[in-house]
Amino acid sequence: MSEFTQKRERLRNLMEEHCLDAILLQRVNSFAWATCGAAAYVNIASTESVASLLVTPDNQYLFTNNNEATRLEKEEKLAEQGWKFCVSPWHEKNTTLAELTRGLKLGADGRLPGATDLSSEISRLWADLTPEEDERFRTLGRLCAEAMKSAIRVVLPGQSEYEIAALLAGEAEKRGVNAIVNLVATDQRMFDFRHPLPTTKKLERYAMLVLCGRRQGLVCSVTRFVHFGRLPDELRRKAEAVAKIDATMIAYTRPGRSLGDIFQRAVQAYADYGYPDEWHLHHQGGPAGYEPREFVATPGSTDVVALGQVYAWNPSITGAKSEDTILVSETDNEILTVMKDWPTIMVEVDGWTIKRPAILEIT
Repeated sequence: MSEFTQKRERLRNLMEEHCLDAILLQRVNSFAWATCGAAAYVNIASTESVASLLVTPDNQYLFTNNNEATRLEKEEKLAEQGWKFCVSPWHEKNTTLAELTRGLKLGADGRLPGATDLSSEISRLWADLTPEEDERFRTLGRLCAEAMKSAIRVVLPGQSEYEIAALLAGEAEKRGVNAIVNLVATDQRMFDFRHPLPTTKKLERYAMLVLCGRRQGLVCSVTRFVHFGRLPDELRRKAEAVAKIDATMIAYTRPGRSLGDIFQRAVQAYADYGYPDEWHLHHQGGPAGYEPREFVATPGSTDVVALGQVYAWNPSITGAKSEDTILVSETDNEILTVMKDWPTIMVEVDGWTIKRPAILEIT
């Protein structure tokens, strides 16, 4: 069964499960998922797609205006997938959707008057990746790693956080990756904020760069640090501790384990390595797909790890963090954002040797 056919069947199974007649997809990430990677946005910050999809037990429709239809047909080749185009002039309301759904029990990928909100269920469909999506994730992970490494290698003291963010975004975009999350913190701001938007602050010694890159709808996450001069002992201890916590989470992200179990192992690791309360200060990550996290792991999470899923864990200790994107494969967990020639911390977890990124020291 092809990727497209699998996804269409998953939507129809979801319809049957909720006793619905049709499902409407209106979000950018839903559109990318259902079309196997097509882009239907103009504003990269928008969550609402410039085209919507309607799936019924017997048909599949695409609704858009004449501004967008030509590209979706000729470049994204969606007519070849079997979508029936319903196109309206850009200056007129498309009434075909209302006509086709009149009297139907409708589900949607968000809140919509008269429709069942299936956003939670659909996000779990996104997290259950196909082999084709795994291959696209491998490519995306490599591109994000290359972008991060190229950017951070030219970071210098005196650059503003805005300038550093521009370097990272530029390296991502030149590789065909949208930097949908681009966080930069320097020096004390690294210790003050978990989600530091870039500012005019100029780098003195220590910088964190965070990238969530999107390509063909999929989103990959990676964080790296650079320090100019010898790393302070306390910061080195934190970096080593958070690397061990991250390695523990990676090692335990295996098929059949619940996210609640992995979370509890992480909490224990925080305590084992001397920072028992730090996990309260930021979420620890979760499965990735068409969002940086489709949902985050929490205490007692019952969702279960499956083969072929992708995860991005991000344990943090004030001033330090560890984050890569991993693919759950048959024999181990493949780190998709690994960087060649990057300094690493070797961690042993239950017989596994797991490499975690160290802080790049430039002396």
